[in-house]
Amino acid sequence: MTIATGRCGVAWPTVAADKKPGPVASARELAAACRSEIPALTQQLLAAVFTDNPEWTDYSAVTRADLVDGCRRFLTRVLDLLGGRAEDAEQDDVAAAIGRQRAEQGVPLEAMLRTFRLGGRIVWEALLDRAGEVPPAEFRETGTAMWAVIDRMSSALVTSYRNTEMDRVRRDERRRHSLIEDVLAGQARDSLFAARAARELDLPVHGDYLVVVARGDAHPMHTGSETALLSLGVRSAWHERADSTVGIVALEGRPIEPVLRQLRPKVRGRAAASPAVAGLAAIGTAHGLALLALDTIAQDAAGVVVSLDDRYPEALLLRAPDLTELLIARTLGPVLGLPEKEREILLGTLSAWLAAGCSAANAAPRLHCHRNTVINRLQRISTLLGRPLEGPRAQLEFSLALAALDLGAAAGIQSHTR
Repeated sequence: MTIATGRCGVAWPTVAADKKPGPVASARELAAACRSEIPALTQQLLAAVFTDNPEWTDYSAVTRADLVDGCRRFLTRVLDLLGGRAEDAEQDDVAAAIGRQRAEQGVPLEAMLRTFRLGGRIVWEALLDRAGEVPPAEFRETGTAMWAVIDRMSSALVTSYRNTEMDRVRRDERRRHSLIEDVLAGQARDSLFAARAARELDLPVHGDYLVVVARGDAHPMHTGSETALLSLGVRSAWHERADSTVGIVALEGRPIEPVLRQLRPKVRGRAAASPAVAGLAAIGTAHGLALLALDTIAQDAAGVVVSLDDRYPEALLLRAPDLTELLIARTLGPVLGLPEKEREILLGTLSAWLAAGCSAANAAPRLHCHRNTVINRLQRISTLLGRPLEGPRAQLEFSLALAALDLGAAAGIQSHTR
């Protein structure tokens, strides 16, 4: 008897040429014969995995013991399936478990598939060394069975790996959304939380910020807002809610208007921005101000972006609805009690006159009527209200009352008068 060494690097006894062993006749017998060589096959696979190409061997997140165990389990499963020692299931549990584990560790899928291919080659070489005088037709069946096992395990690996990746993305997205919600709720006033949020969202802790809120559509803003702002060098974090889209925008010394100009093409519904606030700690305040600015826009508006900086009178009216009702009643009450047609004509005339700098001549073209008609209507309003229309204070009150009517801030009065 002599000792021969197979391609797998493991020695086994042979007999003299005149006493050749009987041929191994099936894939099951070949696999059973190789199963005792799994430790040596595992070392072969480890040696084959590592090359000079780092893209092929990115197992940096895996300990050597873990990698050895994974290779051993894979090779064992291949031989068990070939040898009939394991159920030939459609979804391979061993490959699926390896796929889940490596996905969690961040190993590239390409590296895993290459490892499976290398393992298949090593098993094939071990089978060749054990084949003896197996007839070619029977050995072809062994090869077909072996590569079918590798294909099925690779498929199970890919499915498990991708499912795990999707689960991880969903978890990361949920964590990101939860973090943004906490920032919007004002938790960034805590310095430790602010530092963590800034790190995970890739935003600065300090510097000017604004918050943008959009509503009015199932997806009130087109995707790509973050990318659009990055073209300006502006970092941001966006969050989809059931009824709105919210963005936290780090201005970092940039003016607001170019940012809003970049966002306007992205808006499907209506959107509003807060004034600039200082740091993540003030995002909760900015969020509330952006929501307030959003409420100053008509519900049916589309493609509109406003800044609270341009809507302070309307915002003040919304913040004090009881006082706003009193203002409307005191300022315009008798006019609001008129029949609808006359009421709308007089309110439209008053609004145009104020917008024209209190000039009847300038208001007339807007109203498509003669200057004297405007004057007569204004006199009618003055008589109904029992007060002059001229004067800064009167004009301020009229402007606020008309703005309140447009906002719908005094719903109770409007439901009875308009």
